[in-house]
Amino acid sequence: MKSYLFAAVGCTLCLAVSLLAADPKLEGVKCIMNPKAAAKADKSVDYKGGKVFFCCDNCPKAFAKDTAKHATQANLQLVTTGQAKQLHCPLSGGELNPATKIKVGGVDVCFCCEKCQAKATEAKDAAVELVFSDKAFDKGFKVSK
Repeated sequence: MKSYLFAAVGCTLCLAVSLLAADPKLEGVKCIMNPKAAAKADKSVDYKGGKVFFCCDNCPKAFAKDTAKHATQANLQLVTTGQAKQLHCPLSGGELNPATKIKVGGVDVCFCCEKCQAKATEAKDAAVELVFSDKAFDKGFKVSK
């Protein structure tokens, strides 16, 4: 009887751990509409095969009204939360060179060559738009299912 109880508890713990592992990482993630507020797990919408998280019920409504306007920040959040992985250079679509890794928008991004890396570095504040715009995101990133 005790062995069945331990097995049941063990299975429950394994299930809980696997469900937590499947959730996006939201610690430190901010709402894309209100960057001063923390994103909440229960305030989300489906986006590109993942979820974008917001701080309140009003933000998803504003996002839905003009998704294209907020796509860059939504794409960045998909990467920040671990839902999207980088597969290619976001500028050229080429093979990644780990020696070109830099931080863009708080996340590590690699490029195919030093020329693409330099474009992002020189863009400074505009680097997030350059690397996470829809066009660049589609070239370089894929949402993991």
